[in-house]
Amino acid sequence: MFTSQGPTLRELAVQAFSSTMRGYDLLAPKFDLTPYRTPDRVLRAVTDAVRPLGPFDRGLDVCCGTGAGVGVLRGLCRERVTGVDFSAGMLGAARSAHTAHAGDTDGPAVDWVRADALALPFSRTFDLAVSFGAFGHFLPEERPALFDQVHAVLRPGGLFAFPVGAPPAVGSRAYWSLLGFDVAMRVRNALWRPPFVMYYRTFPLAGVVDDLVRSGFTVRLLPLEEFGRRPDGSPRVRLVAAARD
Repeated sequence: MFTSQGPTLRELAVQAFSSTMRGYDLLAPKFDLTPYRTPDRVLRAVTDAVRPLGPFDRGLDVCCGTGAGVGVLRGLCRERVTGVDFSAGMLGAARSAHTAHAGDTDGPAVDWVRADALALPFSRTFDLAVSFGAFGHFLPEERPALFDQVHAVLRPGGLFAFPVGAPPAVGSRAYWSLLGFDVAMRVRNALWRPPFVMYYRTFPLAGVVDDLVRSGFTVRLLPLEEFGRRPDGSPRVRLVAAARD
């Protein structure tokens, strides 16, 4: 799973027994060398699916990490792109990774803001918000507040877009792997403080759609066909396209 240049087992253990924020500060320099970074294939598929829903002037990457989603937004937005994250380490890595684009006068300006996604420090500014791989860091009871925050910073008609994979088949290797990880994380958080919040099974699509609707979004689910379909015919990956009313 990890390259020789990626984090060592000891570094991962230190991260696991840190707070969520401190853990990502520590992991930031090597994050893009881990399997946790959103694959380029997913980023390209989302870009292609979102582009026809534009145009977009200003974009926000919610919980931007090292900036993979900012790269998506730079290809979709005409004026300005903002990455927001609570980890100073991840923002530092993102800023360094995107420095090469600083002189690209044809692309949008890029800002990096340190803030909690549950208290976004923006007015109604953005036409498009995206997020990749971050929702496991929010407990189910925090999800409505997160969606309320995104809704509040989008202009009327603005779009909140993110991919959601279908859950693994019950009894499959992936099913037991994710279940085992979540159980281990719950035990860790019951026994150790501060907590490290990272769960893989707390973002069910039906509940997510219900929460988005309650926050004032109109939701469409678009299949990302390049990832294929399950035996029952349902998409393996969907794009959630939630428009602010």
